[in-house]
Amino acid sequence: MISLNVRDYMATDLVTLDPDSSILAAGHILIDHEISGAPVVDSVGKMIGIFTERDCMRVALQVEFYGMPGGIVRDVMTIDIKSVTSDESILKVAEMFIEGSFNRYPVIDNGRLVGQISRRDVMRALGKQYPLNP
Repeated sequence: MISLNVRDYMATDLVTLDPDSSILAAGHILIDHEISGAPVVDSVGKMIGIFTERDCMRVALQVEFYGMPGGIVRDVMTIDIKSVTSDESILKVAEMFIEGSFNRYPVIDNGRLVGQISRRDVMRALGKQYPLNP
């Protein structure tokens, strides 16, 4: 039987952001790493938010229309974060993806960010569980 726990399929080598980074610098990190968002962590590794392409675009529109300065990540990051634990079932996470609009969930154990699980990771797990040629 193949494991269907998040810990076996999550990404652990994550790009993270400091909450006091400039929005411009954070946006360039997303661009340079070709990612759509990154967890924002404090000095002890606790996830306090997520900074996404949507946050960057929102700031860009404000600058264009209202002439507002960019600011820092802490001011625009999303703080209402849904997460999973590393021992969560892949099937439960698949259900969360079906019912929600997120492309990925942070994996939090004991209050600390330990990884991230994406829709693609879930598909990889399901592909191993249900191979084309059993």
